[in-house]
Amino acid sequence: MKHKKFGPTGHDVSVIGQGTWYIDRGDRKSAVAALRRGLDLGMTHIDTAEMYGDAELVIAEAIAGRRDETFLVSKVLPSNASRRSTIAACERSLTRLKTDRLDCYLLHWRGSVPLSETVAGFEQLVSAGKIRSWGVSNFDADDLDEMRGVAGDGKIACNQVLYHLQERAIEHAVMPWCAKHDVAVVAYSPFGHNDFPQPGSKSGALLQTIAKRLRVSTRQVALAFLARDPHVFPIPKASSAEHAADNAAAGDLVLSAEDIAALDQAFPRGAKPRSLPML
Repeated sequence: MKHKKFGPTGHDVSVIGQGTWYIDRGDRKSAVAALRRGLDLGMTHIDTAEMYGDAELVIAEAIAGRRDETFLVSKVLPSNASRRSTIAACERSLTRLKTDRLDCYLLHWRGSVPLSETVAGFEQLVSAGKIRSWGVSNFDADDLDEMRGVAGDGKIACNQVLYHLQERAIEHAVMPWCAKHDVAVVAYSPFGHNDFPQPGSKSGALLQTIAKRLRVSTRQVALAFLARDPHVFPIPKASSAEHAADNAAAGDLVLSAEDIAALDQAFPRGAKPRSLPML
């Protein structure tokens, strides 16, 4: 599994990570096995959130005895993003995850609480050793500008955003902003939300052709395309150990310039939207 620098944190993080949205809604044993298999194969970046129901409890079971090899991320809800509530929310997540620190803690999306309040909470958590870095999620370029103005340079570790073959809106402004300011881009729902390209479609057929030639799965090709940018870290979810292994194999897949050009044409990024797409 390849690793890349995770924004300004100085940490090397696995190119492919593990998402956990809805992971608590299936079979608990399979979910734990998937996460552990992912860790075995180098997908040490595990992402969760206080909003994700019992996902933090599932992760606690999966990483028991393996915390030091895990780059662990959780998120605070905007409604809990005041200085005091951010700290309290982090403490709750730490308890559920059965750990004493997070490697990165994110504001889940922009809310009504002033960013200065959230940053104050984040910085207090950093000083206390409860989190090692912090970032944001679902922030457009103007939001990132505002957050940078509040926090200063080198503070925003990452921006976690919706990014998959059929939703490339972040390439217009968010990815260039993050590249300029050395902020990691974490791609959530990298296979789309129940809309992965179908083999019967023209673009899906191309995906199949490339995958067959490279002797890999179509999902591995999709992940490799997203991770072609040095700042991007996809975090697919897996419901089984086999699925986790398939995701992990994408961490060593490098697409040719020709394949990237073909996929770029088959899955055009489209016009810049008025607002940043999110789930």
